Amino acid sequence: MRKRINVRISGLGGQGAVTSAHVLATAVSKEGRNAISNPFFGAEKRMAPAESYVRIADQKIYDRGEIVYPDIIMLYHPQVYTQGKCYTMPFYSGLKRGGVVIINTDHPLLSDEDNERLNELEAKLLYIDATQVAVDIAGTELATNMAMLGALVGATKVVKMESMDQALQDRFGKKYVASGGTATLDEAIKKKFAKKEQLLLKNLQTIQKGFDIGAAWAESLKVPMLV
Repeated sequence: MRKRINVRISGLGGQGAVTSAHVLATAVSKEGRNAISNPFFGAEKRMAPAESYVRIADQKIYDRGEIVYPDIIMLYHPQVYTQGKCYTMPFYSGLKRGGVVIINTDHPLLSDEDNERLNELEAKLLYIDATQVAVDIAGTELATNMAMLGALVGATKVVKMESMDQALQDRFGKKYVASGGTATLDEAIKKKFAKKEQLLLKNLQTIQKGFDIGAAWAESLKVPMLV
């Protein structure tokens, strides 16, 4: 595994980009490694651009803020690309050679020019209809972020699924105090399920389905993965 892994998540307000970054960082910490998650957004409203960053390392992490040179880039909504709803343009700016790009969409949408640039970077591109996975498994598109997390873990093995389960327990199974829009989003998610146990189960099942898709994609490449 690389000594340092930088993940940049670009999404829209209400998609849980901040929540999923926190869950990922928590999962990493469960394995005794270091991780820091940071959000970055303007107006706290639905469908406005929102980014989150996760730094993962074996050593202590001192830097925070925007990730300029990511190893992994995740796009939680097609509009991040098609309408330029992204704080980093083009969205793959700074991507390290051999990096991984995961995009939530039901069809390939990148231009020939962007595909050519990603090919030059030897980037590995995974398309996943994470929103449909969320609707099919959890019954709500609010679990899209969980499907995206699963795809990330399946494709890169950056953390174990057991650690993801523990992180979900910390986030939704205990009384976690979040601020502003994140707290509002968490409450909106909880209202979709009658019991907290069902929330945890559906989130984990959604992650598992995303994991299976990501793992199958990685296996099909037959090349060494990022981590």
